[in-house]
Amino acid sequence: QVQLVESGGGLVQPGGSLRLSCAAIGFSLDEYSIGWFRQVPGKEHEGVGCLSRTDDSTYYADSVKGRFTISRDKQKNTVYLQMNGLKPEDTAVYYCAADPGFLRRGSGYRRCRQEHDYWGSGTQVTVSS
Repeated sequence: QVQLVESGGGLVQPGGSLRLSCAAIGFSLDEYSIGWFRQVPGKEHEGVGCLSRTDDSTYYADSVKGRFTISRDKQKNTVYLQMNGLKPEDTAVYYCAADPGFLRRGSGYRRCRQEHDYWGSGTQVTVSS
């Protein structure tokens, strides 16, 4: 069985931090590009950032640049989304996604894929005082 499982969501005050985990079951993430997305009810999902399968380079949407960091632990077959300086507008369900394809050509967040073969079921992040 192949799946992605997110964890680490929860309630945090503005300015706080959370680290989301995305564990792969049934396959190795080593040869996959990774994307993180978020969605608020009633809105389309929004890209947060991505990680390259070739050299682990990362790219971020302007809304989270400088606050969020994506990393990979190959031994644990897990990808992380470290979120610092959280704002109420970061409240959403967060999803990780994996695809064997390479990132797009271009620069910045435009390099991130939107289509992925595998998606997790999401974890809720709520930023509120």
